[in-house]
Parts: sequence; C-alpha cells; structure tokens
Amino acid sequence: MAAPVSVCHVACCANRVGGGVVSWGREGLLAFGSCRDVVLYQPAARRTVAALRGHGGRVSCVRWIRRRDGATETELVSGASDKKLILWEWNGTEVWNDQLVKSVPLEGHTEAVCAVDAIYQSDEPDLNLLIASAASDSTVRIWSRRDSEVKCIEVLQFGNGFVMDVSLSFLPGSNVPILACGGDDCKINLFIQQNGQFQKTLTLPGHEDWIRGVEWAICGGDLFLASCAQDCLIRIWKVCTKSKQFSEIEDDSIRLKENIFTVKDTDTTYAITLESVLAGHENWVYAVHWQPSFSKGGSMQQPMRILSASMDKTVIIWEPDKESGVWLEQVRVGEVGGNTLGFFDCQFSPDGSMIIAHAFHGAFHLWKQASVSKKEWTPEVVISGHFNSVEDVQWDPEGEFIISVGSDQTTRLFAPWKRKDETEVTWHEIARPQVHGYDMRCLAMIGRFQFVSGADEKVLRVFCAPKNFIENFSNITGIPMEKLCSRLSSDLPEGATVPALGLSNKAVFEGDISAQVAEDEETFNTISNQYPEIYFQPLILTEPPQEDHLLQNTLWPEVQKLYGHGYEIFCVACNNSNTVIASACKASKKEHAAIILWSTSSWKKIQSLPFHNLTVTQLAFSPNDKLLLAVSRDRNWSLWREEDSSESGPVFSCCAYTDKNTAVHSRIIWSCDWTPDSKYFVTGSRDKKVIIWGQCDLPVTTEGSVLDSIKPCSTVLDAGDSVTAVSISRVLTPDGRYVVAIGLENGKINFYTWKQSGQEPSVADWTKCVEMDNSQSHALAVKRLCWRHREGRAGHNDENNSEWLQLASCGADHCVKIFNVNRFAL
Repeated sequence: MAAPVSVCHVACCANRVGGGVVSWGREGLLAFGSCRDVVLYQPAARRTVAALRGHGGRVSCVRWIRRRDGATETELVSGASDKKLILWEWNGTEVWNDQLVKSVPLEGHTEAVCAVDAIYQSDEPDLNLLIASAASDSTVRIWSRRDSEVKCIEVLQFGNGFVMDVSLSFLPGSNVPILACGGDDCKINLFIQQNGQFQKTLTLPGHEDWIRGVEWAICGGDLFLASCAQDCLIRIWKVCTKSKQFSEIEDDSIRLKENIFTVKDTDTTYAITLESVLAGHENWVYAVHWQPSFSKGGSMQQPMRILSASMDKTVIIWEPDKESGVWLEQVRVGEVGGNTLGFFDCQFSPDGSMIIAHAFHGAFHLWKQASVSKKEWTPEVVISGHFNSVEDVQWDPEGEFIISVGSDQTTRLFAPWKRKDETEVTWHEIARPQVHGYDMRCLAMIGRFQFVSGADEKVLRVFCAPKNFIENFSNITGIPMEKLCSRLSSDLPEGATVPALGLSNKAVFEGDISAQVAEDEETFNTISNQYPEIYFQPLILTEPPQEDHLLQNTLWPEVQKLYGHGYEIFCVACNNSNTVIASACKASKKEHAAIILWSTSSWKKIQSLPFHNLTVTQLAFSPNDKLLLAVSRDRNWSLWREEDSSESGPVFSCCAYTDKNTAVHSRIIWSCDWTPDSKYFVTGSRDKKVIIWGQCDLPVTTEGSVLDSIKPCSTVLDAGDSVTAVSISRVLTPDGRYVVAIGLENGKINFYTWKQSGQEPSVADWTKCVEMDNSQSHALAVKRLCWRHREGRAGHNDENNSEWLQLASCGADHCVKIFNVNRFAL
C-alpha cells in the first residue's frame, strides 16, 4: 500500500542573501537555502526531492563538496544565522524522512555564518575534509574531518572587518591548501597551510569596494581566482610556479606586477599575477562562479568560463577569446521590467548547458543553451514561491488550482501542468494576480475565477480572472475551454496593469492594447516616458510562465473595493453559494471586532455582527450556508444563523457562543472548520487543544432554540503544541470517519480521524493516523490548511484517483505545500 501521506508539491524560493546560497551538484541536483531549510531540487524533472532540516535560523550559504575525481557529490555543507554549520550526507535518493539523512552540526561561531567552502584532501572513499567558514563575528574558522570526527582546528581573526566570501583550493601541483578571503577591506587575503596552520601569505589589492565573491579553479596546471565586488568589476588572478612563469615571459615583454611567495613545506616558489579585469556590469557584482570541471579521458578538465550576477539585473557568461586570450562577454541574460532589483547569485549546471540565477526577491531564473553553435539562451520553467511568510491558501471550488497570499505582498496562483505527450503532472506558479503595496493577510474564493483578498489596509479588494489567464490556464492544465467557461464574455478584459504610483489593478481591454502601441509611438522621448508604466502584453502560453512574464503579464483586474473596516483586514470567508462575504479586521475593542457581511451581487454591506471583544481570527460558513462560525483572540467562538433574507441579502443572528462559564479554550483560538454535513465544527487554540462541537444528542435542525445546546462532542485533544490551523476534509474515510488535519506552531502537520461514539464524548473518538516527518512539514508555524473539496488529485484522471485526497498548506517558512493523502490508508 502506498504511504498514507506524500509530498506532491513544494513552492518556495531562495533566501534573499548575497552570493553563496545556491549550489548545483554534478548529479543535476540544485541545493539552495529557503528560510531554515536546505531544499534539494531537480531542474530537469522540475520537482523538489527533499528539504534538509536542522538549522534554527535563515540559511545563508550552501555548498556541495566537489570530489577531486569527478564523482557525484554525496555531501554538502550549509551555514545559517543560527551561528552554526551543518555537514549533510546525502544518499542520492528521493527522501522526505529525517532518519535517512545524516547531519553533523558544527558550532563555534558567535554570530551568523555568511560563507562556507570545503574541499576533500584525498580521493579515498573515507575522505578527509577541510572546511572554511566566515561569519559576522569577524572570524574565519577552519574545520577538519579525520576518522569521521569534525572539529575546529583554527580561527583566523579579522579584527573589525567582515569576510563576505571564502574559497579553498590546492596550490598547483601540490596538496597544499590555499584559502582566499574577500571582505569589506576591498582586498583579497590569501592564506596557505604550512606546518598544519593557515598563515597569511599575500594581500591582493585592486578592488575599490567590498568584495562579494571569490572562487578558485584549476585549469591546465595553473590555479585561477575570480573575484567580484561592489565596484562593478570582476578580476581574474593567476597562480603558477615561478619557474614556469619565467619560461613563459620573454625579457622584452610587458610584465604585470608579480606577487611572489615560497611554500616552506614544499620549497616551491609561486607567482600571482592579475590576468584580467572584466568591466561589463553597471552595478554591484554579487557573485562570480567558474563552470564546473568535468571528466574527459580519465582526467578532470576545467573550462575557462565564468558566470557573474549583478544588481544591474543581468547575468553574464565570460570566456577568453580563442585567438587573443582576452576575456570577453559571450552571453548576457537578465530580467526585464517589474519592480526587481537585480541578482544575488548564479550557478552553471554541471555540463554548462544551463544557468540559474536568483533575484533580489528570491525568484529563480533558469536559462538553457538553445544550441551549441549559437549564443542563444532560452528561459525555462523553474521552481518559484513566496519570499516571506505565507498567510493563507485556498483551493478553487472545482479543485483545479490553489491561490495563496503572503506578507511578501503578492497573491500567487499554482496549478498542475499537464503535458500532452506525458503522463507526468507537476505543479507550477502560473499567475500572480495581485502584486500589492501592503502585506497580504487573507483571501477567499468567490466562485471559480474570482477572489477577495485582505491586507494590512482597511480595504477588501475583489479580483476577477481576465480572458488571457483563462485561455492560458486551459492550455497549461489541459482542461478544455468549454468546461472552464461555457460562455466566455466578449467584454471580459484581456488582462490588467498597475498605473504608475497606483495600488489597484486596472483592467486592460483588447482595444487598449492597440491604442497604447500608437500612443507610445507618438509620445516617444517625451517627459512622461521617463516614468513609464508596465504595460500588459497578452501571450498565449502552453507551459508555465517564467518570472518576467509572471511579474508583468499575469495580474487580474480589480473589480471592486469594499470599505467599512476601521483597521487592517485579518480574515475573510465566502459562503458556498458565493452570495455572501464575511470579513473581520484587527481589533482591541468590541466596536472594531464586529464581523461585516457583504453582498457579492451589489458589493454593498449587508450587516454588521458585533459580539467579540478582540480580533476575529478566522471565519467559516457551514457547507449548507445556514451557519457562520467565528473564532477570536478573546478565546471564544460565536455561531450565527441565517434567519431570513432582506432585499440586500441574508440576515444572520447570533444563536450560540461561549463565554467565561462555557469556554473550554484558555488561549487564543486561531482556527476553525466545519464537517461536510454541517453537524459539527472544530476549533484549535494556542492552548494546544482541539475540540469538536455540535448538537451531540439532538437531530440537526435550524428551527427553535436547539442550537443553544451546542457543546463539546469530542474529548479534548492535546495536539502537543500551539494549534495554528485546522481543516476537515469534505470526503470521509471509507468507514465514515471525519478526516482532520491539524497544523502546529512548530510547523508539524498531523492527521487524525474522528467519529462520534454515543451521546457523550468517548476516549476513543480521536484516532491519530499520521504524524508527518519534520522534513515533510513546515519549518515554522503552519498558517493555514485547506482540503480539496473533492476526492482525487488535481490534474489526474486515472482509475485509482478516488483513493486520494489533497491538502494544501502554507506557513511562516515561506512555503506552500500540497500533500497527497491516501484515504484508504488512514
């Protein structure tokens, strides 16, 4: 039988830190830091295979440890703001199990680790290892592993200075380690290990601002060092033996200044010269990396090719000219448009046919070489996700996609990509309907292609899918247009754009696009063109869009603003018939804690429901739409029943609630949900308690005062940690039990089933089915859980699809995850 729960999709991005947080291994596995995790991703298969969890702070540097014999890497090292390094051993298989990945923590730094590098000192299977790490405590620590024990053997002090990057290698023709350190003194400090100690041997001046990246490469028997800095320049240095240097340079030739040093251990003299200065970037250069060496004819070959990433929004490939040897720019790629701020890091794929870069906002950009002869590089589909806490996630009513909002001020839409000739289905971000100026907090779907969102502002905003999105959604998911939109309105806008200095997405119609082209031609070179707007360009897509397109062309038009709240919006819900929206805002007084009901037909306020004294944290309509449940920071819940309808819409009245005498929860109630039959509801609180409530011994009815008899129908479940999210599946287990997912503040997600037994709560009413591994769950608090409303997996039409359920989750660790849950295994 298949595992009860498996990870279907992970949406995340790289941490927003300088060069060094991404590393591409020879097996094609990309390792990068995402919040507190080291994520392993396969660009070729477009899937995440694991999340290595062990850090207690933001991961700032990751490095695969390359084998000198060219074999596949099995170890990687990472550093984080928790002041420690972790040495990971990876067995090369897909794994979401903490027990199958070995990790060794290295502790000693007193401040955040910002750079790391490591080399093997032999080719033996039981490899001795040398690690160098830099931290903001103004030290570089040298670690050594011998006989499976790793310990710090040396601490290099840099006074009041900071080292931004480190790189280890061996001097040409020897096993003598050399360490390059680049930092805020604008100089490269070289240390050579002699008599078991790293001694400062040389200082290489030249850069005029902070050095952001350094990396060694051995090519043709010589050692090369590439460095980049905030002076917008890249410098390449060459290290070779002194005798060889003399034989290559004739007496009457122009010589560059040589830096000469002798290694006592080998009695060999070396010379370092500046090989080249590369000036092509127009802003800080954050990263420079050599193309990885590869095995050819039994020996390792190092291509003379480097990749650089800059804040000028470009990534450049540099190579020396075959005839003159002068380093030239060969390829330049980058971002276009949007509110982006350039690139932090970049990497070559192992064979050099692909390059990846991550931008200031964490987004990955992947390019592939179109052909060997041409210098054309085309964008490819790659992983994407939020770069800050994800606050809410919802399935669309048909269960075909999910939408999430986060404090990175974006709303993102993820859907399965179904290739025509392949059975494989992978999830991708296919639209970014809202890019806002405020941190996003909540959203609710209003039907299939409409949603309402709330942010740290007093206004609710309603968005509707444009024509171009629906067409592309059909192409990517393989769902026919007839099923998506039986009558696609001719007056539906093509897309949306944000006016200069505006916050609202403005609809763009077909006529606007042609008119804009004509206007641009007429107003060329005018003053207004100094502040251009980002214009929507409709594109027909057959695969998920790249980051440039997501930023510029996937906004949804804003169709309505809802005013009425006095403070920042905190939660919102829509009933199942899509006629009523309920919302609440942050509140410290009863007058501000009132729930507001809105009509989706007139977009007018229907009713205000005052009851709670503090912020209402979550709202949920019962599946039959007769009841509205609210939970609050004041530790109580309230239940509202639809009494009758007025001209403006349904009218609700309070029919049940808890108070000081009847409350079970002693802390904030963070979350709530309903069973699919509308008989019971569940609440989860900071006090670690999960309770199911209902009319335990009475028939379900909405007449009379029977709702006043609502009481706990389950035993109090101790979840083990603060409960931040609960969700009940609309589909029951085969034997009729309710499936309950519980998210905790520590990031764990656990699955329970519940079935009422008799009139009184029974000890055996809760059954714990699955306790997920840490690596499968979130690294920080779970913010929301949401079940797909129907059985099966989105994008799949196979015969066994009925055995599956899907759960979407989001967390403060910047991740959105989708899980496949086998309902027959619960």
